[in-house]
Amino acid sequence: MNQAVKEMLNTYQIKTGAEAENALKEIIQEIALLGLHRANFFEKAAFYGGTALRILYKLPRYSEDLDFTLFKKTPDFSLKAYFSAVEKELQAYGFQVDVVPVDKKNKLEVESAFIKASTQIHLLKIESLKGFGIKTQTNSKLQIKFEVDTEPITNFQYETRYLLAPTSFPVISLKKPDLFAGKIHALLFRKWKNRVKGRDFYDYIWYLKNKTPVRLDYLREKAIQSGHAEKSDFKNLAQLKEALLSRFSKVDFIAAQKDIRPFIKDDSEIKLWNNDFFAQATEQLEIE
Repeated sequence: MNQAVKEMLNTYQIKTGAEAENALKEIIQEIALLGLHRANFFEKAAFYGGTALRILYKLPRYSEDLDFTLFKKTPDFSLKAYFSAVEKELQAYGFQVDVVPVDKKNKLEVESAFIKASTQIHLLKIESLKGFGIKTQTNSKLQIKFEVDTEPITNFQYETRYLLAPTSFPVISLKKPDLFAGKIHALLFRKWKNRVKGRDFYDYIWYLKNKTPVRLDYLREKAIQSGHAEKSDFKNLAQLKEALLSRFSKVDFIAAQKDIRPFIKDDSEIKLWNNDFFAQATEQLEIE
């Protein structure tokens, strides 16, 4: 295995097969970002979502997907143009991957693909992880979803952040108040079906702990675009808090805890989760 990858792995304390897979996935995410940088992808798009928060701002949970938003609406944008750059970069660091597009019958506002690799093969390649590889099923697949919003709300604010591994390079990301706005949009309006996204609630508390304000203008524009709000909505902090408290009253927090548990090392904090906990935490919410 490549020396830079070994050094990246040394930053993790891996004790279980799940932790080994999460670390491997995160390293692949970071190398994929390097490939995108080399292909000048960040001239057209900015990084956002849970993985941006994890990799760039040290959110203490693992995240699965790579999410990006274009700087301007580009309905004919093609993600395929960047597949070879991502594959080439990962291969240079010893990873055998395929980037596979998500074929859709109808053109949607999001371009999607998957980075796919064999979990077992890559665990076996790394001396410190071989024990986990032996116990992994041969057909086990490591998958990272890769999405680009091609018709975004474009009034977001962004900044340049730097990663130091596997080598130093810049990444363009939404600023934290806009990332928080995007997270609150997901928390309020994501369709749960049978699976509450506990990750949304975990991230929400992290933002509050870090005293991150919400940029209300960006949240309102996103909610209008998604059909969940009018121009008169989310005009002030009181309206936002009212919407959040209503949402919390409908949450199955046992299901939310179950969703987040595989992505964190310490679940002591989430044991406190209930409607009252989130209602009191929301008293600390601020807007920019």
